[in-house]
Amino acid sequence: MAKKNTQNDISKLSFEQAIKELIKIVGDIEEGDIALADSLKQYERGMALIKHCRTILQQAEKRIEKITEQKTDDPASSR
Repeated sequence: MAKKNTQNDISKLSFEQAIKELIKIVGDIEEGDIALADSLKQYERGMALIKHCRTILQQAEKRIEKITEQKTDDPASSR
C-alpha cells in the first residue's frame, strides 16, 4: 500500500518538483552516507520520478505536435 501512496504522491508533482527531488536523491546516493536499504528505497523513488518526468515530457511533446499540426493546417498561417 505504501508503494501506491508513493506513486500517487509522485503523480501530483510538477516536472520541476520531480527533477528537484531527483537531483537530491542522486546527490544523497552519491555521497554514500545513507544505509544500503535506504539507498535502494531512494533509487526506487528516483526511478519512479524519472518515469513521471518522461510521461510529462511525452504529453508536452504531443501537445506541441498538435499545435504544430493545427498551425500548418490553418490556411491563414501560410500568408
